[in-house]
Amino acid sequence: MKAAKQSNQQDHPLDLIQFLKGLNDAGRIGKEDLQKLVKARKSPKQHVLVFIANQEIDDLKNPGKILDLESLTQILAEQSEQDYYHVDPLSIDAAKVTDVMSHAFAKRHNIMAVKVDSNEVIIASAEPTISAWEEDLTQVLRKPIKRVVANPLEIERLTNELYRLSASIGMAISGGGGSKNRPRIGNLEQMMELGTQKEPEANDKHVVNIVDWLLQYAFEQRASDIHIEPRREIGNVRFRIDGLLYTVYQIPMQVLSAVTSRLKSLGRMNVAEKRRPQDGRLKTKSPNGKEIELRLSTLPTAFGEKMVMRIFDPNVLLKSFQQLGLGNDDLERWNKMIQRKHGIVLITGPTGSGKTTTLYSTLKSIATKEVNVCTVEDPIEMVESSFNQMQVQENIEMTFANGARALLRQDPDIIMIGEIRDLETAEMAIQAALTGHLVFSTLHTNDAPSAITRLLELDVPSYLIKATVIGVMAQRLVRVLCPLCKKAEAIDKELWGHLDPTWQGDIPEQIYSSEGCRECRDTGFQVREGIYEVMPLSEALQSYA
Repeated sequence: MKAAKQSNQQDHPLDLIQFLKGLNDAGRIGKEDLQKLVKARKSPKQHVLVFIANQEIDDLKNPGKILDLESLTQILAEQSEQDYYHVDPLSIDAAKVTDVMSHAFAKRHNIMAVKVDSNEVIIASAEPTISAWEEDLTQVLRKPIKRVVANPLEIERLTNELYRLSASIGMAISGGGGSKNRPRIGNLEQMMELGTQKEPEANDKHVVNIVDWLLQYAFEQRASDIHIEPRREIGNVRFRIDGLLYTVYQIPMQVLSAVTSRLKSLGRMNVAEKRRPQDGRLKTKSPNGKEIELRLSTLPTAFGEKMVMRIFDPNVLLKSFQQLGLGNDDLERWNKMIQRKHGIVLITGPTGSGKTTTLYSTLKSIATKEVNVCTVEDPIEMVESSFNQMQVQENIEMTFANGARALLRQDPDIIMIGEIRDLETAEMAIQAALTGHLVFSTLHTNDAPSAITRLLELDVPSYLIKATVIGVMAQRLVRVLCPLCKKAEAIDKELWGHLDPTWQGDIPEQIYSSEGCRECRDTGFQVREGIYEVMPLSEALQSYA
């Protein structure tokens, strides 16, 4: 006990002058900057690293760069001989880490559990010289603790967010109305036991908090889709980011059902109907105030309703074709096709390949005040004020074919048919093209030439294909190398020959590869970009139709 007390007395917050001297000794700052920072310090409550980062001091060891908060955190880890830890919210099992210690304990000591397994618990702190909490926590956990140094602002932000979320889930399960006799929710097992009680209501304030957190978290992480997946006892919440799915939270089924009901209510869907698939949409705002639309889709499964929310960023319609990934040659061919006065332009590719984005961007670019643009979609992906959009409704026999038939009586100049699924829809698209309209539509084929084969399989006469189809674009979305960790490499010409024996062009002098970094979560990739195959239906190709 005496040794413990003695070590506690030696504990002290990170000292500004001592840390600055370390920066000076390492050649990261000069003596003038050191003196300037010492004089500028006014609030001792502000963390030392945050204060220095806010001053935007040049990093003398890396010309052109400043000492940002992450760089300073790494330097602190080196000085204290502890491992640096980049806090990635997607890698944190929120249910486990919030069970390690109470919110009050975490806030009091400015620490956060970031990883929990059977062998040890990793605790992140931005105060490596304070260790008073270690002995008490080790005795409670009965596991060894590994200390790491992490960004102080990220620790504070995630601690507040995750514990607030955990508290909301616990309160929702227990019917939390602030009762003094309400049991404390400590871990998932207790949640599951309490989960046998009545399911919380969709408008319960705690369920509302969970839904708000879920949406804002998805926007922050650049997710394109949110998956809410029911299981027997614990449901999963997963985000699709750059084409890959990440599990971000596990929620007891009673709360997950209430979350789904809340989202169905926001999306103007029938909350009571759980046996049939439904579609809906909602509009909300991102943390920076930008309007974002979501398309909702439910599916009945063995354990309840699965919901997928596709996130649409309205700013995507403001992107140029070059920003979408179209090269100069493809762009020239595409512009020639879409400037025609009548005919059919097809876009092909699998689900999630960016067809909708390309269609909307194209229509937006040609939808001037002088033309009438009408669409029939299933569902309407993004509401755009410059289009007249109509929703397919199978229950009242409003199909693509019937919708296109109705649009022809609306004096349109340009028609967009969401998808050609059958001969009837194909015939209406052809009729519209033959009567002087420019028609855009999609097909599900693997490449551009297969679109012609697909139309022939639908029993569309070849002479009508030749007379109406202007061209086809096939597309995919591919992940792009992370700009922060990609490196140029000399190319192996022999390997290039094995890669593509039919290559006729010049072999590039270098290629790029990426090893992964904290910004790309060690995947080596960041964001996605379109690749395209644009095939105008020339006279030579028409002979094959």
